[in-house]
Amino acid sequence: MRLVILGGGGFRVPLVHRALVAAGWVDELVLHDVAADRLARIRDVLVGGPRVTATTDLDEALRGADFVFSAIRVGGLAGRAADEGIAHAHGVLGQETAGAGGVAYGLRTVPVARDIARRIARLAPEAWTVNFTNPAGLVTEAMAEHLGPRVIGICDSPVGLCRRVAHALGLDADDDVTFDYSGLNHLGWLQGVHRDGEDLLPRLLADPEALGSFEEGRLFGVEWLQALGAIPNEYLHYYYDTREALGDDRGAFLLRQQQRFYDGEADWESTRLEREATYMKQERDSLDGGGYEHVALRLMHAIAFDTRETLILNVRNGSTLSCVDADAVVEVPCEVDGGGARPIAGRPLPDHAAGLVMSVKAVERLVLAGTRAAALKAFALHPLVDSVSTARSLLDAYVARHPELAYLS
Repeated sequence: MRLVILGGGGFRVPLVHRALVAAGWVDELVLHDVAADRLARIRDVLVGGPRVTATTDLDEALRGADFVFSAIRVGGLAGRAADEGIAHAHGVLGQETAGAGGVAYGLRTVPVARDIARRIARLAPEAWTVNFTNPAGLVTEAMAEHLGPRVIGICDSPVGLCRRVAHALGLDADDDVTFDYSGLNHLGWLQGVHRDGEDLLPRLLADPEALGSFEEGRLFGVEWLQALGAIPNEYLHYYYDTREALGDDRGAFLLRQQQRFYDGEADWESTRLEREATYMKQERDSLDGGGYEHVALRLMHAIAFDTRETLILNVRNGSTLSCVDADAVVEVPCEVDGGGARPIAGRPLPDHAAGLVMSVKAVERLVLAGTRAAALKAFALHPLVDSVSTARSLLDAYVARHPELAYLS
């Protein structure tokens, strides 16, 4: 089985490789990256497991692929740091998937993702594409224009949330539990935890000590979770606590930290441990996302071997969420087998959540439109940007900083 990783010089690729070694059923791994030096540095870290080749030729990488993991970062971490810095200079949130930073990143990434999708459709039409590239829902929707249901987006945030909630309820991995989670990528809510026909979430919400025992409880506070009647994805912090989150400079930190690894000044393992120890440090005590590489391998195994899995994924909506149209990519539980992923309908979102989903999806659609007028509207209409004049200044600053945005000039 041939697995291709686009963005193969990325820092987290060794985590995927470790999972592949443990799984043992992938026999060929192809790493592709536009940066040959980063590709070589990551290739040197990988030991054992499937046969590994590395190339900067995208078409060569894609030919004969059974699965493609898309984990690109257009503009690199320097681009993310610039996105966040420009937003902060304008007094608005700059996180890479939320607010101005997310819009800028999407505008840079969508044209590249579309080109990749066209090439996959031409060179490996039977391949399944698993998209990790952020903003994951937006990029998956762009790639689906050419790949249809054969592209599926993943994120480890919902997995980590469900695991932490289950632990707080005293449940373990052997319990037959289903999670009622829905929304968009980095914009979802857990509204139910069902076992044997009973929803256990109200029990958790009624227990302040249990609510405060895990990251989301500490991040959002017991009173707010009880008021919501649901547990939000950690990224809702940027919407619910915008003022407190304005100083987030994660991109600049990662750029400085990972550059030491790529320059040969630090080994991969110590750099990874430092990264995890400081992950969202200002909001959370530890990193416990469940590992996106494990989610990806479970998805890949279910499709390749026609076994049944239930996973929270980014897929075409159909009729799953009534607040967005059928073609919108949403993040919901899905049944997965050899035929792909099919969304499972859950409880309708409450008005406040549905309104936010509709607003952010409208912004994503403007990013997909790919014109200057649409980009201006995307910045101005995002819930985390508060004025049209600020939006216009943001757009001009991003276009000036990023050569990839010349098409918006």
